[in-house]
Amino acid sequence: MSRPLSDQERRKQISIRGIVGAESVAELKRGFNRHLHFTLVKDRNVATPRDYYFALAHTVRDHLVGRWIRTQQYYYEKDPKRIYYLSLEFYMGRTLQNTMINLGLQNACDEAIYQLGLDMEELEEIEEDAGLGNGGLGRLAACFLDSMATLGLAAYGYGIRYEYGIFNQKIRDGWQVEEADDWLRHGNPWEKARPEYMLPVHFYGRVENAATGAKWVDTQVVLALPYDTPVPGYLNNTVNTMRLWSARAPNDFNLRDFNVGDYIQAVLDRNLAENISRVLYPNDNFFEGKELRLKQEYFVVAATLQDIIRRFKASKFGSTDSVRTVFDSFPDQVAIQLNDTHPAMAIPELMRIFVDIEKLPWNKAWDITKRTFAYTNHTVLPEALERWPVDLVEKLLPRHLQIIYEINQRHLDHIAFLFPNDVDRLQRMSLIEEGGTKRINMAHLCIVGSHAVNGVAKIHSEIVKTQVFQDFAALEPEKFQNKTNGITPRRWLLLCNPGLAELIAEKIGEDYVRDLSQLTKLHECVDDDLFIREVAKVKQENKVKFALYLEKEYKVKINPSSMFDVHVKRIHEYKRQLMNCLHIITMYNRIRRDPVKLFVPRTVIIGGKAAPGYHMAKMIIKLINAVAQVVNNDPVVGSKLKVIFLENYRVSLAEKVIPATDLSEQISTAGTEASGTGNMKFMLNGALTIGTMDGANVEMAEEAGEENLFIFGMRVEDVTELDREGYNAQKYYDQLPELKEAIDQIKSGFFSPEEPDLFNDVVNMLFHHDRFKVFADYEAYVRCQEKVSELYLNSKAWTKMVIRNIAAAGKFSSDRTIKEYARDIWHVEPSNLRIPPPNEPRDTAEQSTPNGTAA
Repeated sequence: MSRPLSDQERRKQISIRGIVGAESVAELKRGFNRHLHFTLVKDRNVATPRDYYFALAHTVRDHLVGRWIRTQQYYYEKDPKRIYYLSLEFYMGRTLQNTMINLGLQNACDEAIYQLGLDMEELEEIEEDAGLGNGGLGRLAACFLDSMATLGLAAYGYGIRYEYGIFNQKIRDGWQVEEADDWLRHGNPWEKARPEYMLPVHFYGRVENAATGAKWVDTQVVLALPYDTPVPGYLNNTVNTMRLWSARAPNDFNLRDFNVGDYIQAVLDRNLAENISRVLYPNDNFFEGKELRLKQEYFVVAATLQDIIRRFKASKFGSTDSVRTVFDSFPDQVAIQLNDTHPAMAIPELMRIFVDIEKLPWNKAWDITKRTFAYTNHTVLPEALERWPVDLVEKLLPRHLQIIYEINQRHLDHIAFLFPNDVDRLQRMSLIEEGGTKRINMAHLCIVGSHAVNGVAKIHSEIVKTQVFQDFAALEPEKFQNKTNGITPRRWLLLCNPGLAELIAEKIGEDYVRDLSQLTKLHECVDDDLFIREVAKVKQENKVKFALYLEKEYKVKINPSSMFDVHVKRIHEYKRQLMNCLHIITMYNRIRRDPVKLFVPRTVIIGGKAAPGYHMAKMIIKLINAVAQVVNNDPVVGSKLKVIFLENYRVSLAEKVIPATDLSEQISTAGTEASGTGNMKFMLNGALTIGTMDGANVEMAEEAGEENLFIFGMRVEDVTELDREGYNAQKYYDQLPELKEAIDQIKSGFFSPEEPDLFNDVVNMLFHHDRFKVFADYEAYVRCQEKVSELYLNSKAWTKMVIRNIAAAGKFSSDRTIKEYARDIWHVEPSNLRIPPPNEPRDTAEQSTPNGTAA
């Protein structure tokens, strides 16, 4: 096999990465040497690779600054409607390469670094991931920021600058071990602290009711210090802002209480306030009702709303004379999107500001609030829904509890008026859950306090409407919408898969990067033999490269001509990594039973983090590693089957594994995965999907044709029917000999001879309380996998199916998703306006189409 092109060589061929001019290369080299000298205070004799990374990062950042300032200036002058995306998570990954691509600097930087005698890929690998998210919800926020900037929306991401992001996962003796993610240890070249915009946030205290209205007094104050990170659009000179808040104790913290004078202790106690932004809660699809988490949620909300109102009042529309009318235009100038219920306290907080501080009448304040907020629901799993104990909210945010009670009273009065004597309905629809400890249902608060509620895939939005929130949807059907998730093609194609990106550009031109629907043009190439060979070749090169990476990092040798069968996502029972594991054991048993029979070689790669407190998820990781140990060391199996657990799966590792994947595993129980976005990344990067009719898989099958995906298993209706009659795992165990064999091996200690009953909890769960019905889909899954292997033997037929999938992936761009949010929820038009670059006069802004507005 010919040596694959290095990324260095390939990038030189790629036009969509920017033109290389001698001037720009010389300028970049000058900038690099200047930063090495003046910023890092090093010369080439003592500089480390990390110094070189920082010098390059600062050089690239220099090219952002002029565009960033000019974009913000432009927004101030034109005063478009602002979009505020509020999220407790932004899973950004690395920034360097994405910035070079979006600024059209990639090729020039490559050439400059090459001329300086350095290795670009080595420098890129030094950057820490910004791991400020758990999984899908946080990564979606990051893709959305990229799309909002690319579409010219005046958008801001607001969140928390966690000192420690998602933990680093180490596998020791097959078990997950967590290590702190000290991502800021070496500094972050992409952020700029803005102490001049520091704001106070209040906690605890009590409410005084005076004639002038309620007053929240005797509070403890924590300061919110903003850090701004630039968010560049793709080649449009727009640079938006992600503003993340860091908690700081005020200087008089614990000293203003006329205390006995333990000054040292008072200063040490500043940590208590600053712990608010210390660490990301590592739970995915699970609610942990801890006081610190509620503090985080209110902290981001209180700081952000003060900032939004400051910006609104500073704008033209905000500067009216009468206090009564100041906020009338607020919903026309401000849209706030709540990414799940985590920032739900924004609703009572905005009401508190309007009613207590700005002295608006309740009804007016409530009307403005509802027209401002919109809520995105991300899950239907009951254990993930936020239900805060009333006692905790009363202690931490006493005024907000009063406001929530008032919202609820008026809401229930309205329901009682519409449905007299329907006590059950009142109970179901209340924001307050009685019985046991009283709790606030945050999803109900979001629905009542928003003008739009959306799910994240068609099937999920239907379940939201017809099951989870059916009472609310019956009341206001027009409030409920669908916005199917998407991914940014800049990071998830151009950046991670330059070979495929260029191959596509050669066929259909470069415009698809901003309009992914143009991929449908590839349908014309599905019978083009040369194109088929080229697509297969790019995939093979990506596989060889990933195999070399695995060999270097994990000391495992794998066969690059085997099928790469990849299952990467958070470890959770509903995602059914266990079903994959049972399939591995079944394949293993078949090879051992008949070692000479033809077997299509596979490398099964499973990766993902388990929440540290999630016992079953950690057992699943241990089981996969135990099975891998046996399979990988059985001489009968040889290179036919290899199992790898991919340690510390994260954004930067996804960028490596996804382009190298042949088969994408999307096998959640129908009705449990709200959308999924990994599924879309694999589709765009030339993998085929084996999956259930769940989440966005349904729409992927709709776009590509069901015959071009490997769809298997129960549909939502089947799951409902099985629940009705009662799921009996034993029945499947008794009827399916290969399932019985696999389970018996796990049970007997075949995979854990030192500790035969190690996996008793797992087996017991599968038989007696498996909410996700692994056994019920096992047979269909194994049969479907046989079809996968059969097709893989026919390389040409496989690649043609791959091309049909890529051609159908256009719908799943986050650009399309954001256009739908903009038009249906935020009521702004995406803008094609290209703000002039810093080296051109400012009045040359051009609109390529007349119908957009600078929003």
